Amino acid sequence: MAQSITEESVRAALTDRLKASHVEVQDMSGGCGQAFTSLIVSPEFVGKNSLKRHRLVNAALKDEIAQIHAWSAKCQTPEEYEKEKAATGGNDGPPLDGTAGGEVTGVSQ
Repeated sequence: MAQSITEESVRAALTDRLKASHVEVQDMSGGCGQAFTSLIVSPEFVGKNSLKRHRLVNAALKDEIAQIHAWSAKCQTPEEYEKEKAATGGNDGPPLDGTAGGEVTGVSQ
């Protein structure tokens, strides 16, 4: 049986596998571990376009992504993150597009 996926397990995997300096993960499925959104800040993204960044993330989380229903990621370099944090007053976070109050609607637990 597959190990359950949690915000903490995804955060730990991204931090370790992508040498991420900052990771925010939010379970948008109400705690059942089927839909996640994330903000990932890693020096591994420097010089890579959005597609290549997402491919790195998907490769790093290959086993985890195979077990969940929905996954979205915002990938930034440390410089991009600091610049955006300064511009937004530190209120940036994972993308919540398509959610109601940060949870995917229509998902049963």
